[in-house]
Amino acid sequence: MRLVGAHAAARIWTVELRPRAGGPSLVCAHCTAHTAPLSATSARSAALAHLACHARADVLPRHLRTCQCRERGCSWHPRHRGCAGPVLLALTRDRSGRTWRLADTCAACAAATSHTAVVPDTLLGTRRQCPSARHPDSAPVRPRAQSDSRLRVREMLTYLAAALPRFASPAARLLALQCALRANNRGQVHMPAGLLRSMRLHGRRELWEELAHADWLRMSGLRSSVSEVQLLDDALLDQTPGRSARRRAAHWALHPAPVRLPAAAPPTLRLVALVLAAHMSSAARQRTDMDVLAWLCGHSRHQAAELLDRLVVTGVLAAWQHDRDADEVVWQLTRTGWRSIATLPPPFTVHGPAW
Repeated sequence: MRLVGAHAAARIWTVELRPRAGGPSLVCAHCTAHTAPLSATSARSAALAHLACHARADVLPRHLRTCQCRERGCSWHPRHRGCAGPVLLALTRDRSGRTWRLADTCAACAAATSHTAVVPDTLLGTRRQCPSARHPDSAPVRPRAQSDSRLRVREMLTYLAAALPRFASPAARLLALQCALRANNRGQVHMPAGLLRSMRLHGRRELWEELAHADWLRMSGLRSSVSEVQLLDDALLDQTPGRSARRRAAHWALHPAPVRLPAAAPPTLRLVALVLAAHMSSAARQRTDMDVLAWLCGHSRHQAAELLDRLVVTGVLAAWQHDRDADEVVWQLTRTGWRSIATLPPPFTVHGPAW
């Protein structure tokens, strides 16, 4: 039984970026805060950081949280099958990007609400501690390190889907993921040339400029040996756990086993393969929400379907289908030791070339 009280009902916060002479001003409906004019490059980051401060200050055990969308008659989204799943913290922005809402929302309502991303608890950790109070990053790798890395990448892909513009290219999203996971506690990132070469992104200055144009980072120095940038998203400064765990996740994202692609595969395919790998479970048939897949990749549903077809052609996927009743992508890898596609009952449909 979920308890509903005044404290639980308060876990919804909204901020608005209002145009002002000299730059937008942040206005919070919860604490009646008004800021001085902000620069265009820092306004969105300030809004996300302000919402994160409210969430940190009003922590509530997950079993006591209530879906705020349901409390308001599920008016935030089109009609769907009803509330279901765990209550998560969902970040929603309007189409203009001026109003941002952070609220406890069930998984079903969050998935049905446009321009919404689930905010991982790891982005809402306590404020940075002094170095002596931190747990050492040199702790040995746990047996579940790969599972932890998969979760870390899935959470960061979800966050970046809300933080980056919808038109951000797949290559820029892959680059932003590595930057977010490799940043230090001051938001500084050093990307060696060898790492960028392994991603087939070395010399792609236009990708850095794309992220800079989106006000997500500032280019400090792009040299042949190392690229140095400063992240402008304050919400990425207080990530938990430490850098070693995040670096392991960044490395796993480069080789997301067991979904493997040739090194020369284009970024569009690498990104959709990474999203699939990040959502894998122990089941033989994998299931991923179609809208979530398209949103994390920055594509339309039709484009996502075409990319899944290409993964079948390349031999990464044995088959996939669109479960229209659940609006989910059901897919299966090849060469994984799972059941052969021949044993799958109808209506499992093979997309791609004729077999």
